[in-house]
Amino acid sequence: MDADNLPEHELPGLLRAAALTVKEKLDRLTDAEKDELQHWLEQKPQHQEWYDSLRSGDGLSRLNREYSNFTAAAQPVLADFHRQHFPQPAPSRTMTFLRAPWIRYAAAILLLVAGAWYFMPRQQPKLAQQPPKSIQQQILPGQDGAILTLADGSTIQLDSVGNGVVAQQSGADLSVSNGQLQYKANGKSATAETFNTLTTPKGRQYKIILPDGSSAWLNAASSIRFPTQFTQEARRVAISGEVYFEVAAMKKAGETLPFIVNADNRFEVEVLGTHFNINAYTDEPVLNTTLLQGKVAVTTQRPEGRQKVVLKPGEQAALALHGGEAGEMTVRPGDPGKVLAWKNGVFDFDDVGIEEVMRQLKRWYDIDVKYAAGVPKIEFVGKMTRDIPLEGLLIALEKSNVHFRLEGRTLIVLP
Repeated sequence: MDADNLPEHELPGLLRAAALTVKEKLDRLTDAEKDELQHWLEQKPQHQEWYDSLRSGDGLSRLNREYSNFTAAAQPVLADFHRQHFPQPAPSRTMTFLRAPWIRYAAAILLLVAGAWYFMPRQQPKLAQQPPKSIQQQILPGQDGAILTLADGSTIQLDSVGNGVVAQQSGADLSVSNGQLQYKANGKSATAETFNTLTTPKGRQYKIILPDGSSAWLNAASSIRFPTQFTQEARRVAISGEVYFEVAAMKKAGETLPFIVNADNRFEVEVLGTHFNINAYTDEPVLNTTLLQGKVAVTTQRPEGRQKVVLKPGEQAALALHGGEAGEMTVRPGDPGKVLAWKNGVFDFDDVGIEEVMRQLKRWYDIDVKYAAGVPKIEFVGKMTRDIPLEGLLIALEKSNVHFRLEGRTLIVLP
């Protein structure tokens, strides 16, 4: 599809399809809307190509990175949106913007759809009486990327390397393919156990296939340390931040080797073969392990002694922190959809307070957050895709009784 030469009569259909595509990604389509989207896809092969591109993992991010200056052009659309939903005088929309490439228009609409339609406060405060503030800069969402630290201390910036073998480490070839790092045995025996560390800064996430075939997905501001070959009686890795694991079975002398995760030296998770998520961010008040499949044992050391719990699928072990010290670990029902929202490209803000929302935004958008006095306690409901610029979230915040001021990369939350 030639975006720059698209006939103007195609714009309404494309914009409507953009809105439906985002609703589909958030699992919010009605049956009638599903039929409407399917009908549009069947009209032209180019529609399916555009839809597939948008549905891909970072489709919205790529749109916004390619057209990073669309925000200024979107102001007439923002004003029109507010005029429709919050009746008040607003500047009229001109036809000038319609002559811009359709893809910029679609990106602005997608920002509004994701930022304003599906992110509503639990309370129903008065609607803002002013049009949204003009955003001075565009802060893009996170993307795939990480830093690999090799055994000798040297580093590889995985954001910038192409596909292929990037290094060799003690019996393993390290290769990158389509945004993931994989370790494969090359037939050479390791003379000694050596370790590598994969780190995702703020604003980055990454997937790695470990030497035993297990997969690990790292959320932003996370790390995993692991041997380049698993040669011991147990497979041991250490993590910080948030990591989702799908552990492969590995046998030695007929015995399945346990897989043990040390989470920031606060607790250990032992498994034989399973799917689970660990959230061990040090700025969270509760650390948790959520089991999706299989069986795990979670162990922590407290002043009163060692505590161990065994989880069944659908359960979560929660370890509360009090002044930085671990309290008692409790077992409660987990919410797999909410826990894995980050891995599936979504913010799930159901029953989430403003401080937790801000902690997630700090990590994903690589920003600092400060609070002014008098910020109300609000719980939010709804979901948002993680591949839109920060402005989409800020527009939604302006609709509630929480406001903001953006100074560089510092977001100041106001009452």
